[in-house]
Amino acid sequence: MSATPATPRRLSVADIAKLYADGARIPMLTAYDHPTAQLLDEAGIPLLLVGDSVGQVMLGYETTVRVTMAEMVHHTKAVVRGSRRALVVADMPFLSYSTPAEALEHAGTFLREAGAQAVKVEGGVRTARIIEALVRAGIPVMGHIGLTPQAIHAIGKVRVQGKSRDQARALLADAQAVQEAGAFAMVLELVPEQLAAAITERLRIPTIGIGAGPGCSGQVQVITDLIGLGDFVPKHARSYAHVRGEILAAATSYAADVAAGTFPGPDETVRMDDSVLDEVLGRGASDRPAGELPAGGIPLDRDL
Repeated sequence: MSATPATPRRLSVADIAKLYADGARIPMLTAYDHPTAQLLDEAGIPLLLVGDSVGQVMLGYETTVRVTMAEMVHHTKAVVRGSRRALVVADMPFLSYSTPAEALEHAGTFLREAGAQAVKVEGGVRTARIIEALVRAGIPVMGHIGLTPQAIHAIGKVRVQGKSRDQARALLADAQAVQEAGAFAMVLELVPEQLAAAITERLRIPTIGIGAGPGCSGQVQVITDLIGLGDFVPKHARSYAHVRGEILAAATSYAADVAAGTFPGPDETVRMDDSVLDEVLGRGASDRPAGELPAGGIPLDRDL
């Protein structure tokens, strides 16, 4: 009798720390649903981020600001159910961590109700006390500095952060503050590659870059950019597939087959015994009036 395969052990922040200590470059991808999480987990992606980018790439919002806790919990649950090995990080949405008390309540919901293993918060120095409160409560935290999309209304537009001397110094201070507050890793978004590399060299925790060059400890991409599902791919992204074209072609072919009457065909159709259908519709032998001749008259081999 063959042994039942063991359920893979889900990774922890200690495993991510070991990858970093071993010098491995760490891949992270966003995931928002069960089937995508299954595939990414099977591919061996160690970190899955349920990003508030779901608002723009899946829900049709103009910014991430409109994403709610309820929506984030809903998608996080699906990703956790779809993965078995990856460490799932849930993005704390806008205004869900304004105070330590709010942060603890909402982060606790992500871990207790949605099943995430960590949360991500945006901001450096200004968010350090929030990170510290969460870490003290036993909640692993990933930081996020550079471009912080939840502050888009204050920033004005999507643009690289840290090009000037003052901005670069502020980002260095943000990185140190996030590390000292106890974060196990941090995202660097849209930061010049030289500055991102310098920040990475000065930290004891991994940096996960997005539009921050190859000098980071790892990289994260939005899944729709990776697979070419959207109609726009940012400069910092690389499409490894072109799913949008495949879906468009499939839907167009399907519509044409339905219009032509060629779908469904025999391979997609189920039949039943015709005699059973005759009985259902009152056309069976038992439904004929007594004495009624069968269709076609009296059989020739019948005794007269």
